[in-house]
Amino acid sequence: MVLSSVLGFPRIGANREIKKAVEAYWGGKLPEAELLKTAAEIRKSNWTTIKAQGVDLVPSGEFTLYDHVLEHSVAFNVIPKRYQGHGLSLLDVFFAMGRGRQQGGVDVPACEMKKWFDSNYHFVVPEISESVEFKLNYNKALDEFKEAKAAGVTTRPVILGPISYLVLGKAAREASAGFSPISALAKLLPVYEQLLSELKAAGVESVQIDEPVLVLDATTALAKEYATAYATLSKVSPPIVLATYFGRLGDNLEFVSKLPVAALHIDLDREPKQLAAVATALKSTNLLLSLGVVSGRNIWKTDFEYAASLAAEAVAVLGESRIIIATSSSLLHTPVTLTNEKKLPLDVLDWFSFATEKAAEVATIAAYLSKSTSPAVAAALAANKESIAKRRAFEKNSDDAVRKRVAAITPEMLSRQNPFSVRVKAQHEHLKLPSFPTTTIGSFPQTKEIRTARAKLGKKEISEEEYNEFIKKEIETVVRFQEKVGLDILVHGEPERNDMVQYFGEQLQGFVFTQNGWVQSYGSRYVRPPIICADVSRKGPMTVEWSSYAQSLTDKPMKGMLTGPVTILNWSFPRVDISREMQSKQLALALRDEVNDLEKAGISAIQVDEPAIREGLPLRRVDWDAYLTWAVDSFRLSTAGLTDKTQAHSHFCYSDFNDIFPSILALDADVISIEASKSDMKLLNAFKEFKYSNEIGPGVYDIHSPRVPSVEEIKERIQGMLTLIPADLLYINPDCGLKTRGWKETEAALANMVEAAKWARQTFA
Repeated sequence: MVLSSVLGFPRIGANREIKKAVEAYWGGKLPEAELLKTAAEIRKSNWTTIKAQGVDLVPSGEFTLYDHVLEHSVAFNVIPKRYQGHGLSLLDVFFAMGRGRQQGGVDVPACEMKKWFDSNYHFVVPEISESVEFKLNYNKALDEFKEAKAAGVTTRPVILGPISYLVLGKAAREASAGFSPISALAKLLPVYEQLLSELKAAGVESVQIDEPVLVLDATTALAKEYATAYATLSKVSPPIVLATYFGRLGDNLEFVSKLPVAALHIDLDREPKQLAAVATALKSTNLLLSLGVVSGRNIWKTDFEYAASLAAEAVAVLGESRIIIATSSSLLHTPVTLTNEKKLPLDVLDWFSFATEKAAEVATIAAYLSKSTSPAVAAALAANKESIAKRRAFEKNSDDAVRKRVAAITPEMLSRQNPFSVRVKAQHEHLKLPSFPTTTIGSFPQTKEIRTARAKLGKKEISEEEYNEFIKKEIETVVRFQEKVGLDILVHGEPERNDMVQYFGEQLQGFVFTQNGWVQSYGSRYVRPPIICADVSRKGPMTVEWSSYAQSLTDKPMKGMLTGPVTILNWSFPRVDISREMQSKQLALALRDEVNDLEKAGISAIQVDEPAIREGLPLRRVDWDAYLTWAVDSFRLSTAGLTDKTQAHSHFCYSDFNDIFPSILALDADVISIEASKSDMKLLNAFKEFKYSNEIGPGVYDIHSPRVPSVEEIKERIQGMLTLIPADLLYINPDCGLKTRGWKETEAALANMVEAAKWARQTFA
């Protein structure tokens, strides 16, 4: 019999119950007991929902109120000293590490965040040093296994593996020079032994240990560490299912296939070509093989016929009893359920499968491979075949004008008229900015009033004219504040925008949208990714009206704000029938038209944000060049139509640039802004090493936290930046957009930032 499994499930709740409860707790409106009660209700709902779909192996332990890596750090006592000794509960320490804390006499910034591999999910980076005293503060996996069992569901606990945890970490500030977190493995393993032995004693039948770093090139050097770790853990643990995802094992298969585990999970959605090698390597072992044939990263309905054909290849080598049908990864990256989608046309709705539906898919495919005679399984197979055929027929349609325009792209369309050394003189003469120019990344607080007005427009409770008048007033408020506080390059604040990707998708041909397709990005920040379903083109100007209106209110330069093609692609659910390159270039051409129209309208600085360009980098180095070529070309295609005097800005966040710095240079943006405040400015070392010569604004404070930095703190950051960046290239700005912040903290933080910039002019200019 072929078993079915789900590697993880969204923890947000079908109606975003966790977001609402967590934010109410942060605001002092919900007691801890009620927050924990809500969390327990969502966990129970997740387990019973997955079981009801017919899944054999239901995950537990992967739920969290903020981030699963952060949860692991707190549970294992990897808590930096700055969060200790304040009399905070363990829950408040957990939240302080995730988002910072500035209340009750406690003033601590948040820990660094990074993207979870090549996804738009952010994890909180563990800080490891020789002095960390690993211990088990609580056994979350055990607690939730017992909780699920009491609810009538026997689960498979999920744990982040020891080597992935350490590899994803960084050396803490107090660590000695040259310290590597992986050197702490021997100290960490006893805590895993305790955790796993407690699971075994409780009757856990198997445990899923996630080791996603096994799909990275660098992990090949850790074969000995893996052998040591799993030889140790297998002695005390329930049978281990070693889970990999987002990529291929590659050369790591050689040592992974020899590890003393019970089963191996591989991602066949992202890397189907690895199946033959993995199945062959496991043939002489007793390991079960878990096949990730149902995508944990996209929302398209699974093609049962194709998935079953892949699985049949593994069955032919290993036999039916050694195969598990599974999601490719945790379903964290997909919305909860299609049942909350009431507005999509039924024929379009039929294309999709969200987390709940994907659980049913793995159960159906497993039943089919087990030769089930169930009429329900037969009906599901027939319905799937019909649905896939209809979608394939739709996908054959294309917009010839869009395809021909992509085919007509020339090298000349990818280059500005003159090099930066020439452009910068024209820009300085045109903009007349002071030294250390101040600006923001684009968005200002999305207040309750803005969200209410948008909702009323959607419900037709107010007219479009009334809504537009409201937006004009909001823009004027933002402009007047920026003038008052003394910013140099202004923005209109984006009150009309729901999301930096969704907003553009709604104005482009080729997208469809959900009502409740929410996905967690970080903490309580959720997004509703648009879905690219057809060729993309611009219907007409998208931002020109609002940017022009904002510019009419002030004599200071107004920055037009656009989301870049690679980021729109990476933060949408993309098509799977054509290449990502084709989709990106279609988006780039649409944005090129918008950029040119903004310049014609008198906008002198245009920001095309690409925060996802590093995120989209393939996990294996051999695959980098092809991606970076079309990603850089897409950005340049968007911006290269500008004249010399107009600044092209771009923004990047939470990325290690060292490996791809030549590509950052190749973007040829006039000004870039990057996250720097949470990473101890280590990202700036690359800019010094590669002698970056264009203008740059490293973030001087963290906007993901409500904490307000002092003037002195920002001054210290600027001083640190000037050791790496020449003064004549340095812009002063926050880490990212301000839409998630409140006005009170925004006003205070920006006032402090401008004051620090004035000091820098007096001191260093």
